[in-house]
Amino acid sequence: MARFKAKQPSSGAAEKKKPRMSNAERSAYFSRREAAKVLRSVLQGDAHRRAVASIKSLVYSPSIKNKKATFALVCQTLKHLPIIKDVLEGANILNSRWKRQVELVYIITYDILFGQEISFVGDAEKFLLQRKVSLQSALARLLVRKKMKRIEDLLDHYQTPDVSKPRYVRVNTLKLDVDSALIELRKQYMVEKDDLVPDLLKLPPKCDLHDHPLVMNGSVFMQGKASSMVAAALDPEPGWEVLDACAAPGNKTVHLAALMRGKGKVIACELNKERIKRLADTVRLSGAYIEVFHSDFLSLDPKDPPYSNVRAILLDPSCSGSGTIAERLDHLLPSHAAGQSANVDETERLTKLASFQKKALTHALCFPQVERIVYSTCSIHQIENEDVVKSILPLAASHGFRLATPFPQWHRRGLPVLEGFEHLLRTDPVEDKEGFFIALFIREEGSVIHPSLSPDSSHLSLVERTKRKNLSKK
Repeated sequence: MARFKAKQPSSGAAEKKKPRMSNAERSAYFSRREAAKVLRSVLQGDAHRRAVASIKSLVYSPSIKNKKATFALVCQTLKHLPIIKDVLEGANILNSRWKRQVELVYIITYDILFGQEISFVGDAEKFLLQRKVSLQSALARLLVRKKMKRIEDLLDHYQTPDVSKPRYVRVNTLKLDVDSALIELRKQYMVEKDDLVPDLLKLPPKCDLHDHPLVMNGSVFMQGKASSMVAAALDPEPGWEVLDACAAPGNKTVHLAALMRGKGKVIACELNKERIKRLADTVRLSGAYIEVFHSDFLSLDPKDPPYSNVRAILLDPSCSGSGTIAERLDHLLPSHAAGQSANVDETERLTKLASFQKKALTHALCFPQVERIVYSTCSIHQIENEDVVKSILPLAASHGFRLATPFPQWHRRGLPVLEGFEHLLRTDPVEDKEGFFIALFIREEGSVIHPSLSPDSSHLSLVERTKRKNLSKK
């Protein structure tokens, strides 16, 4: 048996040990690094206009331990980011090593210049703290150059104002009934039931529920009103097979399972590798049984057994997100900062998005047993909303679908640019605090397409296709 001899202490002077971090120092150290990780994902997504998730979704994922401190650091650093970048450029202190960790540098620089300088344990902290005078001098020069006296004036110059909105939570009825949720939440907050969406509760703005036990155990989900209207508009029946075509982060997916009272089958499809992790976390938290597929919705064969009996499809595809800028905190991102030039590629980007949205909606219409389809976006742009529906209507009619009216009592309908616009639903980003669009397609009874019909005849009316079918039998 091998034996190992313990190393004896050196006879010389005792080696100096690094002092142990206090709890406050340890918390600050790891919060900065968690914030830097989130900030990197946010900035990379913003630069490529392909966000993995919203700032809130990234911060409140299970992998982030100190959520409250991390969220504050990310938001405040983004708020001050234009100033921080100018200061770092003016100070000219970054070498190649720290440029590779620039998001962490941004976080620490915020803390040194604007935050609470309580503990700076770590190599990056020490590097920047040693150059604090240079950073402060660069900030002073920036104020002089901009002809301003206060930091607040610089912030007003760079940023747009925040938007306050009520806090909505949806009760996960797979785990808790609405009345029990009301009793528990009313111990701390003013809470009332929403007058439109079942199982949705309304709380005052800026209620911080992220650490609330009901949120932590999946009994309630923090979800906006407009977002909660999407699955409710589809209104799937218990026992159905339902497909969420572009499912992550999964709030609408688990809402479907709750509406079906856990009976039937929910299939969730998501292509993005990073987003599917978030989807899986949401499903686990909800307690719902959902089949999650890491695949492209457009690649699914509607005739394959896993999908051939799908009765309802929720299609909430990639979109510009223009209706949820305030909710997603996009107003803090560099691409939305005031004073910056408009993105000349925005029109091209919207056109590409609309092209994908049309393909996805076309594909949804091809599932042989589907009876209900909801197409939704969190966009305010006509090109992603009414124009997509208008281009698809002839094909939808040939498959036996018509537009139906979700939430008839809702007063805001679609733009009057197509026949049937009054069936479409919109929410306004200013008055309703979110900009969403919902179109509900319902297949008329008895109009399921016969499998013998060729794809080339899908554009024909039901009458014409019936004539062709009868002629082929002669």
